[in-house]
Amino acid sequence: MTSNGAEATDQGWDAPWYRVRTERFQASFLPSADEPLDAVCNVDVEVRLTADESRWSATVFTLAEVERLMGKDSRTGESLSGRYFWCSDGLIVRDAGIDNITNVLTGLLDCGDFTQVLQRLDDD
Repeated sequence: MTSNGAEATDQGWDAPWYRVRTERFQASFLPSADEPLDAVCNVDVEVRLTADESRWSATVFTLAEVERLMGKDSRTGESLSGRYFWCSDGLIVRDAGIDNITNVLTGLLDCGDFTQVLQRLDDD
């Protein structure tokens, strides 16, 4: 694991996961194997909070990725020919990349919106 300097964050591969650890949480991302980490624009993430060990999930998209998916749907006829986009645990961010998404997760914790935005997972 290496440190990226943000909030004493360690990160590295634990295949197939890419894990990011901070003092407040561990985020486990599931990027495509060949996708550069700074270009990740559509990814599932599971977050385990350090304070209470609760687990949370989201599917994170960039605005550009949502636009691309809606464009594809307009050509294929899916989602009323691209007139809407829906994902039950979706979180849309402006910028791509694991570091950016990690910063958004930290920001959601800071402002108190984390538990409203991410979906809590059962502790099975």
